[in-house]
Amino acid sequence: MSGSKLRFLTLVKPVLCVLPEVAPPERKIPFKEKILWTSITLFIFLVCCQIPLYGIKTNKSSDPFYWMRVILASNRGTLMELGISPIVTSSLVMQLLAGSKIIDVDHGIKEDRALFNGAQKLFGILITIGEAVAYVISGMYGDVRELGAGNAVLIIIQLFIAGLIVIILDELLQKGYGLGSGISLFIATNICETIVWKSFSPTTINTGRGTEFEGAVIALFHLLITRTDKVRALKEAFYRQNLPNVTNLMATVLVFVFVIYFQGFRVDLPVKYRSQRGMQGSYPIKLFYTSNMPIILQTALVSNLYFLSQLLFKRYPGNIIVRLIGVWQDGEGGPQTSSPVAGLAYYISPPNNLTEVTTDPLHALIYFTFILVSCALFSKTWIEVSGSSAKDVAKQLRDQNMVMKGHRDSSLMHELNRYIPTAAAFGGMCIGALTVVADFMGAIGSGTGIFLAVTTIY
Repeated sequence: MSGSKLRFLTLVKPVLCVLPEVAPPERKIPFKEKILWTSITLFIFLVCCQIPLYGIKTNKSSDPFYWMRVILASNRGTLMELGISPIVTSSLVMQLLAGSKIIDVDHGIKEDRALFNGAQKLFGILITIGEAVAYVISGMYGDVRELGAGNAVLIIIQLFIAGLIVIILDELLQKGYGLGSGISLFIATNICETIVWKSFSPTTINTGRGTEFEGAVIALFHLLITRTDKVRALKEAFYRQNLPNVTNLMATVLVFVFVIYFQGFRVDLPVKYRSQRGMQGSYPIKLFYTSNMPIILQTALVSNLYFLSQLLFKRYPGNIIVRLIGVWQDGEGGPQTSSPVAGLAYYISPPNNLTEVTTDPLHALIYFTFILVSCALFSKTWIEVSGSSAKDVAKQLRDQNMVMKGHRDSSLMHELNRYIPTAAAFGGMCIGALTVVADFMGAIGSGTGIFLAVTTIY
């Protein structure tokens, strides 16, 4: 049985020689050079976010990933259409397969690590091709018959090359040339860019009440200067609808502070070396034990449901089962900003502000419950499949000849079990609660996005 499990990774070995790879550094990379490589990576990503895809006919079709664009670090109609979704999907699937022992991997063996990383990269490339083909066939860039075979193939090639660039950039940083990982960098950049743009955007929009600036801060000064009634101008700047307002900006700052504060919550378990008398240390168990993984998994689940629901509703709008999954309506920005208005997709989507919470409390209650339960379950599941459960931590400590101070070696796993599952489940619920509160307050960039940005930067 173990032979058949190992055979999966050995099948990847012949393919590794043709996969693009970043060579590991032969020397220690200085900090200034790491900053340089990180800046170059970020520059390439931002440029790709602005280069439009050649050959597309329209960008006005519905966008199933409109709500997830910030978190997926993707930009509609550009080379970064797919964003980091292929990398995240391949990483999650491979971790789940390895954690559930469907594929047998020993991360202590260098060859196994190389094969596992190669399989993950190959899977990411295959997902990139699959998503590129699905986007074109589903009509996101116009009817395939209107596009023509040549244009359709050209769009797929562009998306594939851009996806390959993202995979290589992520590997470049992870190999030690830069700081952190590409996934974290791209998510944080996209979210921070959204927050800065919606705060200081000089774009003007005619809302029916006259010309207004999109940016909340610029709109505040513009309204105070142009309106004679200063109190009414302040009220409008703080509470205007359908555009970023000062209240949204304040909520965003408040959520940032809360997440940073909760990041510091942890329990330090005293540990000591068995072989070296007097050598002591601590093993920290943070409140956010699984970091941002629960919210990433929950986002992946919801984005796939949105994608499926929107495609089905577009094709079979009268079908009862399809309508139970989700009913979609075009927003003010056209079909590309369509949002769910009924069905399962509606009840697991966040209310836009506190007014919607009071007008439809059932929606708010179901959404709140769904987020808390799903984040807690995903968090508990993740510790089992990612090698961070009490059993795995106990094994790591024993391998390092460490024991918990004041406890026998045999009771190590029992003691860890008192903390780790609780930290995972409760931490997952706290993550869910913070994102819900941020969504209810109308924070810019969504609660999920802000949490991902803070856990990446902090």
